[in-house]
Amino acid sequence: MTPTSNIENLLSALEESLGDGSFVKLSLANYQGADASLKSIHVRKILIKREEKLSFTYRYQTRDIVKNHAFDQSIILIRDAFTDGFHAATLFTTAFDLVLENRSLKKKAPSHTAPVSSSHDRDKKRLIGTQNKAYLHALNITDGKGEVYKNAQDKYRQINKYVEILSGLIQGIAPDRLKKIVDMGSGKGYLTFALYDYLSEIGLRPDVIGVEYRADLVALCNRVAAEAGFHSLHFAQGSIAGYDCADANILIALHACDTATDDAIYKGITAGAELIVVAPCCHKQIRREIEKSRADNDLAFLMKHGIFVERQAEMVTDALRALVLEYFGYSTKVFEFVSDAHTPKNVLIVGARNKKLPASDPAILERIKAAKAYFGIETHHLEKMLGL
Repeated sequence: MTPTSNIENLLSALEESLGDGSFVKLSLANYQGADASLKSIHVRKILIKREEKLSFTYRYQTRDIVKNHAFDQSIILIRDAFTDGFHAATLFTTAFDLVLENRSLKKKAPSHTAPVSSSHDRDKKRLIGTQNKAYLHALNITDGKGEVYKNAQDKYRQINKYVEILSGLIQGIAPDRLKKIVDMGSGKGYLTFALYDYLSEIGLRPDVIGVEYRADLVALCNRVAAEAGFHSLHFAQGSIAGYDCADANILIALHACDTATDDAIYKGITAGAELIVVAPCCHKQIRREIEKSRADNDLAFLMKHGIFVERQAEMVTDALRALVLEYFGYSTKVFEFVSDAHTPKNVLIVGARNKKLPASDPAILERIKAAKAYFGIETHHLEKMLGL
């Protein structure tokens, strides 16, 4: 049998395995083509928006490149790969392995007896599971059997990502000092419930309070908390600016709009919180300051476009917030916490109290003043509240 016939037989077997569901994976190796950095190609099945495709991982010497293709296009690409320099391949199915090597094609016993998951998000152990979680059902995340609703998949991933991040941050606080957590602007309480659930699972029992202005959501969340037996989880009606956060060890505010994020940071700093975690939403106050002054600086060519003014205002506002936290003795991080495919509100500012840092460092205050002068900012709500 010729090498070309062997390749076509392998491709036929691949098509059949995709058709009958026995496909596991495919690997291409022994590359002798023009690109010296290309080493191999690995192909697996994935599910994207309920459509099955094949995901190609091109392994190079210093990087991997992943591309996804429909089944019919994939067959063409794999055939081309043999033409372009690949001389070996292994097709894994649940019925057999098919090995193309040294111009011969050999069938072997299957290495896998069950097909692997085609989920685009590879199966992983979530910190917040779905079984025996009545609150997730009550909040319309799961059905009665613990299955996540299709329209709640993104929310469920967000919940787990929030808890994953917070779990790492909380490890820096001694358990005996973790007494009170306040979630400002808790909304329907998705994160508040999940965080309480996680802390309970690891043996911590701080008081967790969700603060929400809408009375109907407060009533709903208190009822769900009582039904779930979450005795140290409570929800209070009120605004971020008006709520007393005294003795809070951790302060959280996700998607508090405009200066409400400043109010939350102010509450955390004045309470002496060990950890302040905010995800800002809207940055209108600083944007108005920037637009009012129209400072003549190196960025003037950008600032004539509204969309760039908006983005610049976001970065400047959050960078100033981080500097203010540092001035008050917090180590800070600013990072994307979930992909913007799930939400555009995806920047997280984390301030962790650090006793090794000097409080009221004048050098940081000078940096704040210089940044404000550069962008023509006269008033920053957070600084005004803190008396800077």
